[in-house]
Amino acid sequence: MAKDTFLNRKLTLNSKGTLVDLTKPSVMAILNITPDSFFAGSRASGIRDALKKVETFINEGAKFIDIGAYSSRPGAADVSEKEEIERLIPILKAVNYEFPNTIISVDTFRAKVAEEAIFSGANIINDIAGGDLDAEMFNTVAKLKIPYIMMHMKGTPQNMQQNPVYEDVVAEVFSYFNTKIQKLRNLGIKDVIIDPGFGFAKTMTHNYQLLQQMESLNVFELPLLVGFSRKSMITKVLDIKTEDAVNGTSILNTIALQKGANILRVHDVKAAMECIKLNEKVNNPSN
Repeated sequence: MAKDTFLNRKLTLNSKGTLVDLTKPSVMAILNITPDSFFAGSRASGIRDALKKVETFINEGAKFIDIGAYSSRPGAADVSEKEEIERLIPILKAVNYEFPNTIISVDTFRAKVAEEAIFSGANIINDIAGGDLDAEMFNTVAKLKIPYIMMHMKGTPQNMQQNPVYEDVVAEVFSYFNTKIQKLRNLGIKDVIIDPGFGFAKTMTHNYQLLQQMESLNVFELPLLVGFSRKSMITKVLDIKTEDAVNGTSILNTIALQKGANILRVHDVKAAMECIKLNEKVNNPSN
């Protein structure tokens, strides 16, 4: 990777007329409005619980709050579009009302949910399927003129971990983004963030091969988001429980920062902020 390529990356987003600066890495906090997300600590049981969690996330330094009403853990039960909207919108509106200056992303692969979310106060759409599970997603994002997080995944949450196969996972993820980014640009979508999709349709070996060569994605000159938080690629290697995976998450987050990550999507904001601060000190010892 050429040094100039890294320096020329697009590190700003236009969020409803407000410029979001990603020159320094930021934290995206996970708020799940689901009964079955893999980490119980990320689940909000209602509006009051959600607002309390968001307040803590903001106080600890989160720039983004990512709200999801459809569990994407491997093998999760499918949820109807109607139920996803009914779970999501009341809490989204409450968060937007109580914390109007907070940047809210919504974790959905459905175009209609995305549209409802933006009209209800969300700023960004975070699509685990990169448009593959809803043919209208790219057109909807183009119409709404909003930042779009595009993740790499094969299949669906229900089947993605059933023997995922790649000849070369790094090359295939690279090719996937190359094709998708061109489609988005053809539609006039400029504010794109890419997410390699650690833990989605990938074996343990695939995950670590992708992390090892993650800096190759910087050639796209777009912000890069990573999500390792408490995932099985940590717990299985260390033979620990999900509840004990903060340290392992911090290690992988730090490696990702050194390879060019701009956004850390996490359950534990304070620990992620510490990774960012220490990484900045390594890069600028005199500051």
